[in-house]
Amino acid sequence: MKFFIDTANLEEIKSAAQMGVLDGVTTNPSLAAKETTPYRELLGEICKVVSGPVSAEVLATDHDGMVREAEELAKIADNIVIKIPTILEGLKAIKTLTARRIATNATLVFSPTQAILVAKAGATYVSPFIGRLDDISTSGMDLVDQIVTIYHNYIFETQVLVASVRHPMHVVEAALIGADVVTMPYKVIGQLIKHPLTDIGLEKFISDFKKAQRG
Repeated sequence: MKFFIDTANLEEIKSAAQMGVLDGVTTNPSLAAKETTPYRELLGEICKVVSGPVSAEVLATDHDGMVREAEELAKIADNIVIKIPTILEGLKAIKTLTARRIATNATLVFSPTQAILVAKAGATYVSPFIGRLDDISTSGMDLVDQIVTIYHNYIFETQVLVASVRHPMHVVEAALIGADVVTMPYKVIGQLIKHPLTDIGLEKFISDFKKAQRG
């Protein structure tokens, strides 16, 4: 399973890359608004750090506008992936961009029917937002399970990118289901490595070694 980081913060991206586990980056206008660097300039800097896919979102909601923005964003670097909202005009844009060999990420997916449509349109990635479903008392991971099963049934090439991840168990559950990618905040990446027994064991090893040295 691939690990993407969901942020527009360059320092977080660099830190995650240094861990040796980072495969790509997802961004959105809300994340970019937290940074001081202009969005397109920031995307260029991110693409210098990460060689894997870097998702950049369009703001237009009509086909022509989305395609126009996508083509401009795609000029930033070869590894830019265009995030397209899962709406009717978005489906048309995904079809057009796929024909033009521009990678796409169908975002804001909340149902298996949406996932089927974007796969048929040719999306490179589909992004079910599991945390937002959990927030309204609906199982986000059940949706991921349904999408993975459907895609396997029909051998769709679209990769399942689990988004809106809130905690480590989301990552574990996505891995057990067989999702292709999980994108998560920097905080969650750090939580994946933490375990109290590891900390206790390490502290004991160091303490025992110091005692042995004194003896």
